[in-house]
Amino acid sequence: MAPVVDAVLSKEKIREIIAKRVAKELKDGNVVTLGIGLPNEVANYIPNDINIIIHSENGVLGLGKKAEGEYVDKKIINSGGVPFGIKKGASFFDSEMAFMMMRGGHIDVTVLGALQVDEEGSLASWLIPNKFVPGIGGSMDLVVGAKKVIIAMEHLSKGTVKIVKKCTLPLTAHKEVDMIVTERCVFEFQNGIMTLIEINPMYSIDDIKASVFADFKISPDLKIMEV
Repeated sequence: MAPVVDAVLSKEKIREIIAKRVAKELKDGNVVTLGIGLPNEVANYIPNDINIIIHSENGVLGLGKKAEGEYVDKKIINSGGVPFGIKKGASFFDSEMAFMMMRGGHIDVTVLGALQVDEEGSLASWLIPNKFVPGIGGSMDLVVGAKKVIIAMEHLSKGTVKIVKKCTLPLTAHKEVDMIVTERCVFEFQNGIMTLIEINPMYSIDDIKASVFADFKISPDLKIMEV
C-alpha cells in the first residue's frame, strides 16, 4: 500500500500541536506520568494556574518544566534523560517506589507515544521487528496501572499509517487506550468505540479516513482543534 502524503507541517509544529492539545486534558491535582520523547514535551504547556504533579519512572514526583540556561542541573532529569526543573515540595525515590506507584493505580493520567494503536484501543509501543531495543521499559506497567491512558503521537510515520484495524506489532497492552491525540485529530474511546471528537481545520473528514486504517464513528459534537 502506498504511503499517505501529509500536509506541510514542520516537525516542531506537529509536536507543538500534539503537546498543547494533550495538556488540555490534565486537571488540577492530577498525578501524571509522561513518556519518553514527545509526551515529555506536554510539561511545557501545562498552564501555571493548575497544579499538576508530574511523576517520572526514574524516581521523581514533582517535575516542572524543561530546564534551560543557568537552571540546568544534569542530576535532575526526566525518564528520557533530559534536564527538568522541579516544583516546590518535589520528592525523589528509587525505581522500585516509582513502579509501585505506577502498578498500584496511583497515576491519574499517563501520556505515551506509540508505534501503532488499533480500533479496539490496543497499543504497540516498544518493538520494531529486526531493530534493537533495550526492552519494554515501564510502558506496560503505566498503561495497565493508570486511570487514563492518552497516546500522543505523530499521525503518520514516514508515510506509514499508525492507527490501524488491528496492531501487527507486539502489544504493550490490550484495550487500554482512552484517547489518541495526533496533529490531525483527536480520537476518544467511548464505550469501547473509537470516536473522532476533534479535527485539525487543515484536514477534512476524508483526509482522516484516508490516513486511518480503522473503523471509527464521528461524534455529533465534532469540534475543531486549536492549532
